[in-house]
Amino acid sequence: MPSLMDFTDLVDLASEKLGGAVIFANDEFFAPKENLLKPAAPIWIEGKYTERGKWMDGWETTRRRSPRLDEEFDWCVVRLGTPGRTRGVTLDTSFFRGNFPSHCSIDACSLDPKSDVAELLGGKTKWTEILSKSELSGDTQNNFAIDRVERITHVRLKIFPDGGVARLRVYGDVLPDWDSIKKRNSEIDLAAAENGGTVPLASDMFFGHRSNLIMPGLARDMSDGWESQRRRGPGNDWCIIKLGTLGTITRIEVDTSHFKGNYPESCSIDVGYADPGIPIDSIAWEELLPNTKLQPHTRHVFVRELTDVGDVTHARLNIFPDGGVSRLRLYGRIAG
Repeated sequence: MPSLMDFTDLVDLASEKLGGAVIFANDEFFAPKENLLKPAAPIWIEGKYTERGKWMDGWETTRRRSPRLDEEFDWCVVRLGTPGRTRGVTLDTSFFRGNFPSHCSIDACSLDPKSDVAELLGGKTKWTEILSKSELSGDTQNNFAIDRVERITHVRLKIFPDGGVARLRVYGDVLPDWDSIKKRNSEIDLAAAENGGTVPLASDMFFGHRSNLIMPGLARDMSDGWESQRRRGPGNDWCIIKLGTLGTITRIEVDTSHFKGNYPESCSIDVGYADPGIPIDSIAWEELLPNTKLQPHTRHVFVRELTDVGDVTHARLNIFPDGGVSRLRLYGRIAG
């Protein structure tokens, strides 16, 4: 079964950045269900109240006083931002101290991501339990490793008997619909998280997480990119991207938007090939983009500058000497 360090470093399949959404909850009296997937860490505001009670940065139901719908729990349904295989979940109960659920469980299903609420709640939907009823602690990040092989599109969180949860994270491996993607017969972003790309390694990510590089859309601010601390010694910072599938890169976009006084002076990109299970440090790197000067707060596009190196599985972005990059796009065609 995956270890804690294994799964919390994977893509959050339910992330709002990827299009995840809480589409239904049986109760949200004290705090709305949408808070569950907020990308930012939960906060506490002392003395802030609404007309219904204490303001809480999470999803919180009423106190259960009598059976509702003949159930012993409250629940909500989450549409994942991208279909995938789950490796673990985090139920963050930060600041829920006297009002957190005692237990939780999670079911999952695989449907068309565009399925509406009526279909999801209908009797034909087959839900499979992926996390059995488990004890929770208050004001804590409750982590549960899960080892499932099936591809899922939605999860149903049950909390026993009621209470509040600040955040839900569903970590795992993105499993794109490759048949549909190949039928497009067009250029795709081979590095994009929604296409199965990951960023397994980075030299430094003091100010911004490496996985931000491959998230959809434009970065909202500097915190939504990858940024290293100021380098005081020799060398340069770098990160390694594992492409979603084998392919040839024909166009690159290096976006330094929002990085104005802390953008890298220049960058280069190397690429390589590795069979599944081969350590990254054994890759023989080839230069795809030579060292090229960058500008602040700019979306740089490179086509003519690229070397034709054929099909690859990995790329290494080198920044000189340090700084921040909002997004990296590695466009190309799937091999074969």
